[in-house]
Amino acid sequence: MQFKYPELLWGLLLLLIPILIHLFQLRRFKKTPFTNVKFLKQVVSESRKSSSLKKWLLLFTRMGLLAALVFAFAQPFIANDTALQEKETVFYLDDSFSMNGQIENVNLFKNTIQDFIKYIPNEQRFTLFTNKQVFKDVEVKDIQNELLNLSVAAEQLAIAEIVLKANTYLSDNAASQKNLVIISDFQQRMGNPAAIDSTKYINISFIKPSNTILLNTAIDSVFIAERNNENIELVALLSTNSEEETIPVSLFNNDKLIAKTAAKFDVTKNSEVRFTINTNEVILGKVAISDTGLDYDNQFYFNIDEKSKIKILVIGNSSSDFLKRIYTEDEFDFSTSTLAQLNYSTIENQDLVILNEVQKLPASLITAIKTLSNNGGSFVLIPSTDGEIESYNELASSFYSSQYVNEVSQKMSIATVKTEHPLFVNVFDKKVTDFQFPSVNQRFKFKTKAPIALEFQNKEPFLLGGKNAFFFAAAINNDNSNFKNSPLIVPAFYNMGMNSLKLPPLYVTIGSDVEIELPVTLQQDDIIKIADKENEFIPQQRVLPKKVQINFTENPKSAGIYRVKHNEQTLRHISFNNNRKESELLYAQLPENNNQTSLSDFFLESQKNNAINEFWKWFAILAFAFVLIETALQRFLK
Repeated sequence: MQFKYPELLWGLLLLLIPILIHLFQLRRFKKTPFTNVKFLKQVVSESRKSSSLKKWLLLFTRMGLLAALVFAFAQPFIANDTALQEKETVFYLDDSFSMNGQIENVNLFKNTIQDFIKYIPNEQRFTLFTNKQVFKDVEVKDIQNELLNLSVAAEQLAIAEIVLKANTYLSDNAASQKNLVIISDFQQRMGNPAAIDSTKYINISFIKPSNTILLNTAIDSVFIAERNNENIELVALLSTNSEEETIPVSLFNNDKLIAKTAAKFDVTKNSEVRFTINTNEVILGKVAISDTGLDYDNQFYFNIDEKSKIKILVIGNSSSDFLKRIYTEDEFDFSTSTLAQLNYSTIENQDLVILNEVQKLPASLITAIKTLSNNGGSFVLIPSTDGEIESYNELASSFYSSQYVNEVSQKMSIATVKTEHPLFVNVFDKKVTDFQFPSVNQRFKFKTKAPIALEFQNKEPFLLGGKNAFFFAAAINNDNSNFKNSPLIVPAFYNMGMNSLKLPPLYVTIGSDVEIELPVTLQQDDIIKIADKENEFIPQQRVLPKKVQINFTENPKSAGIYRVKHNEQTLRHISFNNNRKESELLYAQLPENNNQTSLSDFFLESQKNNAINEFWKWFAILAFAFVLIETALQRFLK
């Protein structure tokens, strides 16, 4: 037994008081003459025995009363060692999309919050944080309303990040018991809980609100499979982990239902549905399904606006018919000019300028190309077989420290495609082993720090560059090379053109670093705004003379179709969707020594471990009982 105020036990010395009173309480007896004392002696003897018994009972009663009072004020209790330790408890509540599933018609996330509020002791102080909010050193009554109003979002911390963040909310007091309680469904992408076990510094408990398998069907992605002058074939990919064989899929254009079909799942639990829409129609699209699992992946937003044509100018005397076939009228505004007929004022209005085997670059042209590049435009330099290296280097040296060195008359094949280069990303589905690479008869050696896209078999670069400057190491006319007949020419030049003006894609994944460009000229203090039906924000933007570069990194936070506005005029639309990684319902294995299966079990076990059995009330009752006993002795014992 332990005492809260052990110093009060010195009060037991008060027990000496009734003992001393009992020992020194003396009575003087007066002698009275009496004729016959035989009977009187018997009465006196019996009275003395009765009086002595009463005094001893009163002594024990009063000593018991004082002892009970002293023990009551000292507050005795029984508890284990951990119950007496100072405790710091931090809770992590996973508020990612995967926690928002419906299991047996109950919302898992809301039910978890209600259980937390129900079972946590009202007087317990704690810190609770989610993926986006923190409630520090609070009691449950302080944040009850905020907890009930929590909503799920796309953010998700890994388990290692959770532990590191929890440590920032714990003190440096080595004597205190530090506890971290992680409440989550523990998807595999969070990491392995078993790899981060409790240490001597912090006790970690893992609470999984439900072990029931969540059944969910998701729309994974949408893409355009084919486009012609009349129709666009749109494809939506779906996946499921349920036993459903078919599910209805709807296509909306700005809340208007324009098509409906059924997705049939194969043995891999995947499905592909196709819709045909009008090429010339502006589509503010949404593909939707009805599913009782996760709700965030039941819609997929996309938009097809009237495209801004990318302006391409080819300068040179060599034939540019191959480029005209690549830069078609539906996507590009294609024009050509010889060097002699070139109107230099038109260069600044272009998105991409291709210097097609110009023998010598005039200083005025070099200046115009550099200005174009500084203003966000792009250029491609294709050297001539008899080109003047000095004029080429006057332009090339300003980009990636590049330099044409000398001419080499030796046939050389292209041998390597750098598939990680922006020009060839997502071009090849798999590695091709029997690819027929083109070759050149005459080339220039090239020194550069630029990323290489195509490489000769001797590791020298053939096509290199990035962002807004690209260089060929050889002429590509039919006399010098068969590159025009190679399949590589189409993705190379097409992506150069597409990257010169970053138009909004079909959709954007929230949180990805995406940059688009708008061919609009802004006046001073003008800004571009992004808005949907409810929210509006100003994105990061860089104003160039002929266009505006807009970056989406931090905003928006919610999925939907947003308007790109300038002076309240809608320039175009851009669609955002949440990352579908939450739909991959694969769960990690919890540590074997983790015995907590629910919040109720956790808090019940915590209360048992932290229980303190106090006895002061019983000693107070005992003191009152001694008072009643003494009263009874005084009254009834003569």
